[in-house]
Amino acid sequence: MSDAITPRRISVAINGTSYERSVEPRLSLADFLRHELLLTGTHVGCEHGVCGACSVVVDGVPARACLMLAVQADGAEVETVEGLAAADGSLHPLQEAFREHHGLQCGFCTPGMLMTLKALLQDQPDADEAAIRDAISGNICRCTGYQGIVDAALDAAAQLRGRA
Repeated sequence: MSDAITPRRISVAINGTSYERSVEPRLSLADFLRHELLLTGTHVGCEHGVCGACSVVVDGVPARACLMLAVQADGAEVETVEGLAAADGSLHPLQEAFREHHGLQCGFCTPGMLMTLKALLQDQPDADEAAIRDAISGNICRCTGYQGIVDAALDAAAQLRGRA
């Protein structure tokens, strides 16, 4: 077996749970999450990193899981949409705000939007509308027109600042 296809052992923390698996070096992080771990909230749209549906947070930074290889996540902390809600099932303020402000319709882009915004609000708790629009400019939504998403992010930011 050539070294290019020899499975590699990785250790990665996903939503606070450690996983060790052998993966082919060419397996994308998106496919690893969806097919190996059955975390199907990370959606695969364009497979070129353009649409943002596959956005996850890797070591605190938004990343396109379709462009990242699973072996690149070795030793990393990865957050997916499945990790947003609390252990007791209560929704994250972003999820609640999306619901309240009609920030989702078909829901395909929603996980990527949520993860992009989670990283933004962690890094910039005082993010304004311009910063929010800039952050989600790489996430394509064909249903909402973005205003509900922006309103939800502004509301969630205010809620999160109130908790600090």
